[in-house]
Amino acid sequence: MEPAIAASGLTRRFGALVAVDNLDLQIPRGSIYGFLGPNGSGKSTSIRLLTGLLKPDAGSINVLGLTLPAQAEALRRRIGYMTQKFSLYGDLTVEENLRFMAKIYGVHGQAEKQRVTELLNLYELAPQRRQLADTMSGGQKQRLALAAATIHAPELLFLDEPTSAVDPENRREFWEKLFDLSEAGTTILVSSHYMDEAERCHGLAILANGRKRADGSPQQLMDDMGANVVEIGGPGLRNLKQELLRLPEIISVAQQGIRLRVLVDDAVAQPVTWLQQQDACRGGDYEMKIVRPSLEDVFVTSTGDERL
Repeated sequence: MEPAIAASGLTRRFGALVAVDNLDLQIPRGSIYGFLGPNGSGKSTSIRLLTGLLKPDAGSINVLGLTLPAQAEALRRRIGYMTQKFSLYGDLTVEENLRFMAKIYGVHGQAEKQRVTELLNLYELAPQRRQLADTMSGGQKQRLALAAATIHAPELLFLDEPTSAVDPENRREFWEKLFDLSEAGTTILVSSHYMDEAERCHGLAILANGRKRADGSPQQLMDDMGANVVEIGGPGLRNLKQELLRLPEIISVAQQGIRLRVLVDDAVAQPVTWLQQQDACRGGDYEMKIVRPSLEDVFVTSTGDERL
């Protein structure tokens, strides 16, 4: 089956800044695919290129069988786009916002009435249907924005850091709605800087400084990251961290509560035994064990950056 999104060598510059640098993508239809990366990594610019809102400086883009940017206008009614910042009309009610978006996407008459009612119920917004959007909570605004982005039942949905301003409970509920959409056949591309959200995606690209550093399913990325993870508990962890970082075999050391999380290059066959033999660990009463990798570990090994 033809992928929902195929891009090759995608590049976009803003003056001297290369915001997206030679990006290749193959996103299957019906999947939830994530962009994971910090601010400035190229996530939002990539989404704007893939929606036809920006023109690339180099590379090719095919979305839902259409070539961009030449066929961007034909694409617009087949996709939905939810921006990071709430972009609906605060001085309109919930229902008025949905009716307005329905008209923009060519949903009229009885079909409009039925679809608005369906979405008000689906996203639990019926009690707020006459409430002004500006007076809603963050979670309610998020659900309204998703309802508006899907008013025309798009084949492909773009979500640019949609949960950045809501609490964990609302984030979980939001992702349940995304899985429902995916199960119904909608392809979803979502950007995030939350590791737990990235692990929910079927496929994932890690972006840093405009470049794709890793690509695959979350499990595949963790299996292939090229390092073992060792947790160390014991005394003097701050000093131990500095000593371990001097070793070339150590990729990263991060303190998490009363333990250090140490990424050891997988060229070291027995990382626990090897660590116990290092001068920094000798004489210390340290507890060491190999633990399961996380996507944060993948991010560090892929980019060399512990910040996200």
